[in-house]
Amino acid sequence: MNAVKHISKATTMKWLLKREYWENRGGFLWAPLVAGGVSLLLTLMAIIVGLVATHRAARNGDLHIEGVNVNGLDLGLLTSRLSAADMAKLADGINFTLLLSSAWPFIVLAFVVFFYCLGALYDDRRDRSVLFWKSLPLSDAQTVLSKALSALVVAPVLAVLAAILTMFGFLLMISAVVLFHGGNPITLIWGPASPLTVAASHLSWVPVYALWALPTVGWLLFCSAWARSKPFLWAVMVPVFAGIIVSWFGLMKLFNLNAGWFWGHIVSRLLLSTVPGSDLAYRAVDTQGASLQRLTTDFSPANQLATLTTPELWIGAVVGIAFIVGAIYLRRSRDEV
Repeated sequence: MNAVKHISKATTMKWLLKREYWENRGGFLWAPLVAGGVSLLLTLMAIIVGLVATHRAARNGDLHIEGVNVNGLDLGLLTSRLSAADMAKLADGINFTLLLSSAWPFIVLAFVVFFYCLGALYDDRRDRSVLFWKSLPLSDAQTVLSKALSALVVAPVLAVLAAILTMFGFLLMISAVVLFHGGNPITLIWGPASPLTVAASHLSWVPVYALWALPTVGWLLFCSAWARSKPFLWAVMVPVFAGIIVSWFGLMKLFNLNAGWFWGHIVSRLLLSTVPGSDLAYRAVDTQGASLQRLTTDFSPANQLATLTTPELWIGAVVGIAFIVGAIYLRRSRDEV
C-alpha cells in the first residue's frame, strides 16, 4: 500500500494563494492593467490634442518662446541651449510625470483590496461554500491568512508590475513624440529621467504597504467574518460613528488630544490604510508639511523604506494582526450568515 504523501504547510499556503488569485484574477491582475492602459490612451489623446494646437499656433505665428516667434516645432533646436539647471528641472519634471503615469494601477488597487477583504469571508458564509472548505484538511488560520496575504502581497505586487509597465509605455510614447519632432529621446528623455530608480521605488514600497495596510485589511476581514449582513456598512459606520461620538463629547480632551487625532490615527487608519501613498501623506502631516515637497518629489527606495522606522506603522501592524486573529476565531466558531 502506498503511503499518503504529506503536504507541507508551505505547499498548502501556495495552493490557497493560487486559489485566491484565480478566483479574483479580474481585480488583482486585469483591473490594474486596464487602468494603466486607459491612462496611456488618455495620455495619447492629450498629446495629439496638444501637438495639433501647437502646430496650428506655429502656422499662425502665435507660437512664441522667450519673445521669439517660432515657425515650427523642432525640439532639437529648442532644447539645444538648455543649461545644466534647466536640464535638472527637466529631469525633475519627467520623473514627476513618470510617477503620475504609473499612479492609475495604484488607485485601482485601493478599491480592489478594500472590497476584496470585505467579501473574503462573508461571501463564503453567504453562499454556504464555507462548509465545503471546512470539509477539506485546511485550517481556518490557513484560509484567513491566505486571504490576508493575497490583499497585502499578491495584489500590490501585481499592481506594481502594472504600474511599471504603464510607466515604460509612457516613456516610449513621449520618446516617439520627441523623435518625430527633431529631438533625441536619449538625451532629452531617458538620460535626464530615472525610470529604474522609480521602478525600484515601486518595488521597495511593497513591504511597506504590506505592513502599513494591516490595520485596514485586518479590520475588514474581521467585519467580513463577523457581520451577518451588509459588511460594508458595519466596517465603515462603526469607525465613523465612533469618531462622531468622540468629537461630540470631546472625549480626547481626557488625554490632552483633540478630536482630529482620533480621526487621523484611528478612523483613517482603519479605513484608508489600503490607499497607496497614505503612509507618505501621514508622515507629511506629522511633520506639519515641512517635508511635503520632498515626499512628493523624492520617491527613492530609501525614502519609501523610511516608513518602516515609524512607530505608527508597527503599532498599526499589531492592531491589524489582532483583528486577523479575531477573524480566524470567528470563522472557526460560526458558519451561518
